[in-house]
Amino acid sequence: MPATLELESTLTDRYQTTVPDAVRRALRLGKRDRIRYLVQENGSVLLQRADDGGDPVLGTFLNFLAKDIAEHPQRVKTIDTSLAKRMRSLTKGITVDLDAALDPADE
Repeated sequence: MPATLELESTLTDRYQTTVPDAVRRALRLGKRDRIRYLVQENGSVLLQRADDGGDPVLGTFLNFLAKDIAEHPQRVKTIDTSLAKRMRSLTKGITVDLDAALDPADE
């Protein structure tokens, strides 16, 4: 799927709309799932899947980052090759399964 999609839907007389299929698939939405609208100061709106058990601290932090990047895009920098090399050396031989369940002690 492309990094950016531009999709439209129409409001009914009751101010309801259908979430486009591509958005439902991208957010893994099913019937009766909840969605969250994040209204930005510039008038843009972010649509997210509303996970009841989500981490509110992480969500707040990611929203802070998104706002800061939008307001100050000049601050976004690529990492230099020496830092990338150091990161690779520190994680060499470590494998991570992002789909694996967490150990209950880590929850």
